[in-house]
Amino acid sequence: RQTMLFSATIPPEVQRLAAGILQSPLTIEIGEQNNPVETITQCVHAVGKDQKLDLLVHMLQNKSMYSVLVFSRTKHGADKIHRKLERAGIGSVAIHSGRSQAQRQRALDDFRSGKYQVLVATDIAARGIDVRGISHVVNFDVPNYAEDYIHRIGRTGRATAAGDAITFVSPGERDQLTRIERFIGSKIKLEEYEGFTDSHFTAV
Repeated sequence: RQTMLFSATIPPEVQRLAAGILQSPLTIEIGEQNNPVETITQCVHAVGKDQKLDLLVHMLQNKSMYSVLVFSRTKHGADKIHRKLERAGIGSVAIHSGRSQAQRQRALDDFRSGKYQVLVATDIAARGIDVRGISHVVNFDVPNYAEDYIHRIGRTGRATAAGDAITFVSPGERDQLTRIERFIGSKIKLEEYEGFTDSHFTAV
């Protein structure tokens, strides 16, 4: 008998792949997958897809966000966010599967040391990230799976420290948000961001 160990950090697609390979697996679940850390403050900003980059830059320039992990759904998206932030004078670095292990490790080390204010990552590249003192997690794209939301926001609020989890939701991502709220058993507070006007703003 082979043993398959599942936890909240393993996404559903990986679990399905493992289930198709292992024979007569024994599934072991550790911890509550739908219980966000109590010290994390969660909120949602409803914003048009084309306005997300502008909102992110506005927030980083006008709010005390000193160590920020931004999640992008794709490699292309992560690089696009990184370039936008650099042009705005915001120190950032991106990690994803298109970067070598050495490049990813160097980026992590530089972010951990404070050289960069922002680390932009895809879900796969962010597996195993353990950086103390992350003040904010920003879900630039709403994750497709509710379990990934738990994994993402768990990067902040470590060891009883306070943290903020911010999610940008465009009109086309409402269904994903609904699944996340159903999974965690509560509504996430919807907030408008002071000083930012989005002509495409639509309430979620």
